[in-house]
Amino acid sequence: MVDRLFAEARLASLYDVFNPWEPRGDSGFYLPLVMSARSVLDVGCGTGTLLHRARDAGHTGRLCGLDPAPGMLDQARRRSDIEWVLGDLGSVTWSQEFDLIVMMGHAFQVFVQDGELRAALAAIRTALTKTGRFAFETRNPLARGWEHWTPDHPVDARDATGTPVRQVPEVETPVEGDVVSFTLTFTSPAWDGPQRSRSTLRFLDADSLAVFLAEAGLVVDEQFGDWDRRPLTDLSPEIITVARRR
Repeated sequence: MVDRLFAEARLASLYDVFNPWEPRGDSGFYLPLVMSARSVLDVGCGTGTLLHRARDAGHTGRLCGLDPAPGMLDQARRRSDIEWVLGDLGSVTWSQEFDLIVMMGHAFQVFVQDGELRAALAAIRTALTKTGRFAFETRNPLARGWEHWTPDHPVDARDATGTPVRQVPEVETPVEGDVVSFTLTFTSPAWDGPQRSRSTLRFLDADSLAVFLAEAGLVVDEQFGDWDRRPLTDLSPEIITVARRR
């Protein structure tokens, strides 16, 4: 147990190293939405960077981050003026409390099964105020981005101490349907051995996504194909959606 917790804490500390704040990327898209909402829930908040930035930028309303990973929330809790909740949408209950709910970092794609996706969307709709909005993104399956998640596309970075760390992705093949499983292997000359993280994501197309949203009583308000708000096309890397209660 101690070894597992240590590994989780180590990988959590590297999250922001490999996912830096990008003013012209997803970070720059979501921050203005957060700043314009009085009460915000960040589902899958990770290390809490988005909400940290919002508070630093002068947000004075309610900010709440929800994440199932203790290691991630340990990083997020460096700020105590934000609510941090350990859990997921199935373990909490909010009723019309948030003007905005966000899921960034492709967190929406972790809902692999139809049942868990429907339950998550129902919980999100319940938590939204009557005029609230739900903003999230999922990778466009037509772009087949996972084909580039191969060992010959490593990512190199340095941790907080300046020590080099390498991240190597590898997809489990064959890929069947809209579900992709992959591993990230992290290595560093300062470690005794590699650390691995395995994930499974679902790549929903825009039509299927619209069906799930409609079933949950949500309707698409805006939809974009990239972070500069260009229209969604078959070649777009993302399906970025802002939805509201119907």
